[in-house]
Amino acid sequence: AAVLATLLGTVAAIGIHNMRRRTRTAYLTVNNIPMSSSDTIMGVTFMLLFAAIGLDKGYLTLILAHVTFCTPYVILNVMPKLRQALHRVILPEIMPGIVTGGIMAFTMSVDDFVVSYFTAGTTSQPLSVVIYSMTRHRMTPKINAVSTLLFLFVLVLLIVINVRQSRDEKRREAARREAA
Repeated sequence: AAVLATLLGTVAAIGIHNMRRRTRTAYLTVNNIPMSSSDTIMGVTFMLLFAAIGLDKGYLTLILAHVTFCTPYVILNVMPKLRQALHRVILPEIMPGIVTGGIMAFTMSVDDFVVSYFTAGTTSQPLSVVIYSMTRHRMTPKINAVSTLLFLFVLVLLIVINVRQSRDEKRREAARREAA
């Protein structure tokens, strides 16, 4: 029963952790019911439930009852560790991908003319549309200046990210060596 409750509780905690706040709160409230009920009430409730569904008392009903009232304890012990893992392990591990993805999204968005041109309307002027409209009249130093600033901004971002990633990888490698 403990092995099944541990497996079920761990999977349930992961599922509950990934739910929206309201749904998660509802599930955690239901999760607390077996822990706040007396053993007598739980025993009688299980006996009535098993009788109603036609299960004779025996090893199966004993295991099902024990798994049912032990699982909430596993969930309540795994949930806080999931929060810690998210902040201490998962986010730091995927942060380079998040930052690189953000930079790619920024550069793609700034650079894109076609989608901007067809979706901007008259109230907004994305940079790519402004630059295009400047080039239709005649080339001015403003276009060169804006293009140079954009290029330098993206270049500096990429350099900073690459330096940080390199440092982080060296720190992780040093930590692995120390741990070994």
